[in-house]
Amino acid sequence: MSNKQFRVGAIDHVELFVPDQYEAAKWYAEVLGLGILPEFEFWAENGGPLMLSSDGGKTKIALFQGEPRGMRKTAGHHRVAFGSSGADFIAFLHRLETLTIYDDNGNQVESWDVADHRKSFSIYFCDPYGNRYEITSYDYQYILENLPELSV
Repeated sequence: MSNKQFRVGAIDHVELFVPDQYEAAKWYAEVLGLGILPEFEFWAENGGPLMLSSDGGKTKIALFQGEPRGMRKTAGHHRVAFGSSGADFIAFLHRLETLTIYDDNGNQVESWDVADHRKSFSIYFCDPYGNRYEITSYDYQYILENLPELSV
């Protein structure tokens, strides 16, 4: 294991809840110039996010079907996702052996809590105040090859 200090990359995506993903996508296209990323559209077909971007996917808006947070008295982001390389993603997982962080259900996050999205891997957690975060990596093959316990 390397002594390299872990640092997140750029913000990968911000998650928002909207009543209708495709109707909202039209608004984001018209107002902000964001378009649907076709390579991730299958996620929306299976109840996941509809991913929008204006820079080829470097930064994204993830539209989830549901009640908009702004309709509640306390508005705010749903989750901020930080992008990372495959190596940094694995380094973060190894750090979980020494960190005590929790998910939004109060369960301690462990390295095996990785979500496999078939094109990316993510791990979800909260800060001590309940704000939700995610580390995500699109170095899918690299992670599969270098973290063999994930390829079960």
